[in-house]
Amino acid sequence: MKKENLPVRMLMLLTGIFVIAFGVALSIRSDLGTTPVSSVPYVFNLIFPTISVGEFTVLLNLLFVVLQLILLRKNFKPYLLLQIPVVILFGWFIDVSLKLMSGVIPHNYLMQWLFCIASCVIIAFGVFLLVKANVVMLPGDGLVIALSDTFKKEFGLVKILFDSFLVLSALIAILLLNNGLHGVREGTIASALLVGFIVQFYQ
Repeated sequence: MKKENLPVRMLMLLTGIFVIAFGVALSIRSDLGTTPVSSVPYVFNLIFPTISVGEFTVLLNLLFVVLQLILLRKNFKPYLLLQIPVVILFGWFIDVSLKLMSGVIPHNYLMQWLFCIASCVIIAFGVFLLVKANVVMLPGDGLVIALSDTFKKEFGLVKILFDSFLVLSALIAILLLNNGLHGVREGTIASALLVGFIVQFYQ
C-alpha cells in the first residue's frame, strides 16, 4: 500500500464507505431489490429480522476475508486486514443510513425506480472514491481480486460470476425460507448492470 498523501486517501476511503452504505440503504428503501453483494445480507435480515442488515453484511464480509486468506496464503498482504475494520464501519453505516431513512417510502412504481437509479449513482460515486483512495477495497471486491489472481481469470468475468452467485444464493434463500420473492427484484439486476458503467463515467 502506497503511503503518499495517506491522510487524504484515508478520508476519501471513509467518505466512500459512507456513500456506498447510504446508496445501499436507499436501494433497500426502493423495495426493488438491492445490489448483488448486499442482496444476501438483506434477504437474511428479512428471514431473521433480529439481526440487522449491517450485522449480516459484516458477517458475510468477514467470511470473504477468510476466503482471501485461504486463496492467497503467503501472498495475503498484512494491509489487507484493514478490510476488517472497514467492513465493520460499512455495516454500521448501513444500519445508520437505514434508520435515517426509516420514514422514506416510495409511493408508486415510478418513485421506486427513481430511488433505485439514485442509489446506483450514489453507490458508483462511493466506489469511485474507494478506487481513487487506493487504500483497501471492501472484502467482496477483495475476494474477486483473489479469485481472479488465483485462477488466472479476467477480473470482469470473475466479478460477473461472483455477483451472479450471490444473487442466486439470495434468491434461493428467500424462496426456501420466506415463501416469497422479496429482496431480489428488477432493481438488483439494474444495480448489477448500471453501477460499473457509472463508475467509468466518474473516472
